[in-house]
Amino acid sequence: MAQRDGFTSTFGVLVATLGSAVGLGNIWKFPYLTGTNGGAGFLLVYLLATLLVGLPVMIAEIMLGRTARANAVSTFEILSPKQPFWKAIGYMGLVAAVLILAFYTEVAGWVFAYVVKSLTGTLGHTDPSSAKATFGTLVSSPAQALSWQWLVLVITGGIIMLGVSKGIEAVAKKLMPLLFLLLIALCVRSLTLPGAAEGLRFLFAPDFSKIGTGVLLTALGLAFFKLSIGMGTMLTYGSYFRPEQNIPTTAARVMVADLSVSLLAGMAIFPAVFAFGFEPAAGPSLVFMTIPAVFDSMPGGRIFMTLFFILTAIASLGAMLSILEVPVAMMTERWSYSRKKATLITLAVVALLGAPASLSQSLTQDWKLFGLNAFDLFDYLSSNVLLPLGGILICLFVGWSYGIAKLSAGLSNDGQLKNRPLVRTLFVLLRYVSPLLIAIVMLKALGIF
Repeated sequence: MAQRDGFTSTFGVLVATLGSAVGLGNIWKFPYLTGTNGGAGFLLVYLLATLLVGLPVMIAEIMLGRTARANAVSTFEILSPKQPFWKAIGYMGLVAAVLILAFYTEVAGWVFAYVVKSLTGTLGHTDPSSAKATFGTLVSSPAQALSWQWLVLVITGGIIMLGVSKGIEAVAKKLMPLLFLLLIALCVRSLTLPGAAEGLRFLFAPDFSKIGTGVLLTALGLAFFKLSIGMGTMLTYGSYFRPEQNIPTTAARVMVADLSVSLLAGMAIFPAVFAFGFEPAAGPSLVFMTIPAVFDSMPGGRIFMTLFFILTAIASLGAMLSILEVPVAMMTERWSYSRKKATLITLAVVALLGAPASLSQSLTQDWKLFGLNAFDLFDYLSSNVLLPLGGILICLFVGWSYGIAKLSAGLSNDGQLKNRPLVRTLFVLLRYVSPLLIAIVMLKALGIF
């Protein structure tokens, strides 16, 4: 049997895992939520939620993947052969990965389209209403929506076909440092604008009066979903980790780097937004409508607008690589498909499933289930059901089936690392605290309470 591919260096492990965690949410969602939910106060709540939920589940997933050296389904068959029902976690991760790709590739397609538009100067709008019209034309055109989604799939699939070390790791080594350099360049430009201080106050000034139950749940949900857990990606990436890799340290570094990307993005965006008198807005309206108007208002704005959309494209690509690897790894290992065949099958499935999501603002806008179009339905099912349920089951598996002895062996590299206090703390969190908090977020998102 051919040797299983994997990450080849400590730096490769770090940047590939970081590439999975960093996504479009870092560029617009995290900064916006921080600014509108108490600034520095929200940051403290988010960090606490990450330590109690996000980081423990991430460490557990990576450890399980490295121990089994297998895909997300086979991992549980190997680690719990007498309890086959646990492999349902892997299958849920597979379904979640496909659903996420079906709508996420469309959003990534918009980003790639805006890279081209900014390069060619077709985003020269000094007011948000004009930028809104440009965005509306893009999403409502069936040909444009599908073409950009398919382009994103081809790019992502081409990298996946190269393998783990020559594809995912090699690309991450180049793109993640570039992402940080671009962010720093944008921050420097944004912070030198007159009136930029107001944007920093929006982002960092603590307002503890805003910290209520809703904000606590928002921070908890963000901590869980931002680190790419519950969808099989960390299980799969963990299986490529080197034997000597210190998993808790690596996971902590990824968490800190991921938070740094989010904060740098906020420092690049909001000082410019406030300097030119625009109102901060959430979601696509910030990235695709407000940002072009903001950059067009500043000297040299076209250059910085292009840099912004390039770094946003990089962030989306890293996340898509990790998600696409979940079904590809499963097919290559369980069905003995070649990596090329597994990738092409996955791309075809995502393209077919993603077409209704891409066309949800045009041809399929009247196709609704439970009042949701395809785009919103895929987002809702993955974010509010499959991911949190997968996270809860990971916690229950480690805390009540796998046990602290095996957890300790997996995280200490079979006794080479002396981290027993950390393992005991992690075990308590996974057994009691993390699943309860995830369940609260899930039930709240589903409107059950």
